[in-house]
Amino acid sequence: MKNNGAEDALEPVDLIRRSGTILRIGKLSLSAGTGSYRVKATMARVAHALGLDRHAAHVTLTEITATSHRGPIFRTEVTEVRSVGINADRLMEIERTVSRLTPGATVTAVEAELDRIETKPLLYGPALNALWAAIACAAFAFLNNGGVIECLGVLVAAGAGQWLRRNLMHRRLNQFGVTMLAATTACMVYLGLMLGLDAIASTGQGHEAGYVSAVLFLVPGFALVTGALDLAKLDYSAGVARLTYAVMILMSAALAVWGVSALVGVTPDAAAPLDLDPVLVLFLRALASFLGVLGFALMFNSPGRMALGAATIGMVANVVRIELVERGMVVQAAAAIAAVIVGLATAYVAPRLDVPRITISVPAVVIMVPGVVAYRAVYFLNSGDTTQAMAQAVQAGLVVIALAIGLAISRMLTDEVWMYER
Repeated sequence: MKNNGAEDALEPVDLIRRSGTILRIGKLSLSAGTGSYRVKATMARVAHALGLDRHAAHVTLTEITATSHRGPIFRTEVTEVRSVGINADRLMEIERTVSRLTPGATVTAVEAELDRIETKPLLYGPALNALWAAIACAAFAFLNNGGVIECLGVLVAAGAGQWLRRNLMHRRLNQFGVTMLAATTACMVYLGLMLGLDAIASTGQGHEAGYVSAVLFLVPGFALVTGALDLAKLDYSAGVARLTYAVMILMSAALAVWGVSALVGVTPDAAAPLDLDPVLVLFLRALASFLGVLGFALMFNSPGRMALGAATIGMVANVVRIELVERGMVVQAAAAIAAVIVGLATAYVAPRLDVPRITISVPAVVIMVPGVVAYRAVYFLNSGDTTQAMAQAVQAGLVVIALAIGLAISRMLTDEVWMYER
């Protein structure tokens, strides 16, 4: 019979505890929506503070495989994250906790901080979260040439869709099914409001600008941008997984948009530009860009100061992008320039706000993600117009790539970790 006590004495208990703590902070980071490169860097910094010789990790969209080394022994562990979401406040808390760690930190102290972070409630309840999404989408509606009536319709419709989405997601229902239900709800509420208003007041208002804008809260901007950045860091397993997830979310929402439009006979065509004074248009675009980024940042559970920083940077960059496009620049080139502006400004602002760069840069570029174009691609595909579908899909893809390139260039210019392969 084996001597279990002797075997227990040989177990590297201290290494097991340290390895578990490192894996836990990686899991918290991944569940908050950050890129795999950031998860790995966070785990490595904690490992160094806890006195390990070396730490290696393989991170995908939902899984982490990590190995902790101490002298001649090592321990490999695997964990899985089933809920894919965004929590900017948690990312900030993790970044601040890790930045304060120094060599000689204890597992007990780190675990106490992780307990605090993990149990911290969300900053905004379902109603406020829905309001932030509603404001962002209403701003999008104006940027898509929507009038006052359409923007108000989008405000109500997007709020209803996000409220439903938030509540269903917290019940851990399938994300793709929830996305389709939320998109259907937003589309039906918007069309119901517009058709009802037209019947009562005979406004003669079109639906195009607001119809797709009402579901833009479902655009997986964080996954698209962080996935592309993972690819830029040569992390193909994580990058491909994130982009696949983003495309599936887009397809789920777009199929719902197409289904409702086919049912009621609405087409997501581009609306004509509003006939307003150029100076007024510039001011309103800046305001809409600010509110759009602010709404998305708050929807991602960002604290107020972080959201205002992202909104200010995003406002400037998006107005520059629109002006460049109107002056004849290729859409993807303008997007890349705007992303570089966001990245460089974030490199200056984020340290002064004491927040992670990703929590400012991603919300600031999400407003530039061509969600309307992507939805139109699926609509034309389902309608059998393959040529238009391919044209819209290629344009959307090129813009997303351009945004990622712009952010990557700015990171290379301001962070030597991105400049060299390490």
